Amino acid sequence: MEVVRISGLDFSYGDGFSIHADSLRVYAGEVLTLLGPNGSGKTTLLKCINSLLKPNSGEVLICGKEIGSYSRGDLAKAVGYVPQSHAPSFPFTVFDIVLMGRVSYLSIFQQPSEADRRKAEEALTTVGIYAMRDRIYTNISGGERQLVLIARAIAQEPRLLLLDEPTAHLDFRNQIETLRTIKRLSRERKVAVVMSLHDPNHALLFSDRIALMRGGKLLREGPPDEVVDSKSIEEVYGIPVDMVEHSGMRYILPAKKGEWL
Repeated sequence: MEVVRISGLDFSYGDGFSIHADSLRVYAGEVLTLLGPNGSGKTTLLKCINSLLKPNSGEVLICGKEIGSYSRGDLAKAVGYVPQSHAPSFPFTVFDIVLMGRVSYLSIFQQPSEADRRKAEEALTTVGIYAMRDRIYTNISGGERQLVLIARAIAQEPRLLLLDEPTAHLDFRNQIETLRTIKRLSRERKVAVVMSLHDPNHALLFSDRIALMRGGKLLREGPPDEVVDSKSIEEVYGIPVDMVEHSGMRYILPAKKGEWL
């Protein structure tokens, strides 16, 4: 089932930077990774998909419906969004932060039900942070906050999950565990996932499809084996690299050329 369709999308900031995505589709149960250097437009594209930014032209459809026609409440039910960083304002508990993912299912004066609380607890368990449920959100590390925000997005029960650098601030183990969790959620819950990453090796390991971005443009998109090679990565990142194989998997390494190493 098609969850996201982008056609002829153009967006520009006042400083002259712009992005263009001619055609992009994402389906239920798959992970699409936006891969590219800083400033390539990955975050901007995610914000256009989530209606946080309004494109100058083009079309974004979520589950066959134009993004601009959604109410904020209905959009929150359809799309879960995890930003790169989040500055907490009040000392809520971790559980309360995750429970906020259920707000779109409540009327203005309605209190969360036991069913809502169970959904929040389930999300905490899924991400592996249930033991943190009573800790104060403002007192935990940046990496731990990232996991809490992912749990909050899961509690929304979205059809589409958008994640902007979900491994930011995480140590090596938690980077891998978080990406494994995201891919598993996509498979088990048939959620479409669009996430941005910096590390090509993470993209190779955990993506069904990869979209390479540079300078605000989508350069190539497709299965990892078709999109990612030494030539395309050098084009995107501007450094020479080698592709190596180990235990049946491919990896990207900086090449020993010139003064790079």
